[in-house]
Amino acid sequence: MAAKNFIQIIALFLIGMGGGIFADKILWPYFVERPLFQQYQLEQSPTYITQNQNLTMYVQENTAIRESVQDVLPAIVGVKTKTASGEVLEGSGLVLTSDGLIVTLATLVPRSSEFSFFVDGKWVAFQILRRDTENDLALIKVEKNGLKSRGFVDMAKIKLAEPVFLAGADFSVAGTIDPQNMVNVGIVAALGKDLVKTNIFEGQQAAGSPLFDVEGRVVGLSTIGQDGRVWAIPADIIRTFSGF
Repeated sequence: MAAKNFIQIIALFLIGMGGGIFADKILWPYFVERPLFQQYQLEQSPTYITQNQNLTMYVQENTAIRESVQDVLPAIVGVKTKTASGEVLEGSGLVLTSDGLIVTLATLVPRSSEFSFFVDGKWVAFQILRRDTENDLALIKVEKNGLKSRGFVDMAKIKLAEPVFLAGADFSVAGTIDPQNMVNVGIVAALGKDLVKTNIFEGQQAAGSPLFDVEGRVVGLSTIGQDGRVWAIPADIIRTFSGF
């Protein structure tokens, strides 16, 4: 009796497998070519989609970045400089304190130049406090209070391939006088004591744009390589320079 039942199970399995192959290779192709089914543009066997954990994490990260972008934009500073030779430099900076302390790249504010700073929707008066040409940083005090600032990330916790985003002031939008917001998303491609390398490519107008983690904490201040790749001066160096 047991042997008979086993044979019946095997037979049912083979019949089922044969039926599946017949339906997939012969029956389904036949029906999809019929006029009745052509309006539905059926070209292949149905695909059943299941939840993918990686896809879920990707969606969650992008949602978090989208929300963080709105939080960090008030802390972005537009920097425009006309040098003694007549060259125009454009880039960004970061609000450090609510009473108007900001940081940007020293190369964006060279000595003997004319400067303009766009903060919280307005061009404001300023005073350059000091420059650090070795680390390419400059500390500026603008005459504006009630500004929004962002906290710094713990660089010891930053990992390779971690999602990051760049947010800055864009002066290249045609038909506008004031800078507009720009954002670009990528990952940490390499980590060093003095620089954070990303896979983000941007034009020179992105120089000085702050780099943030998913939660909107400052990872660094961007510099742009000759190939257009974004590198960032790490948060630890900025904090030391600024006295935080």
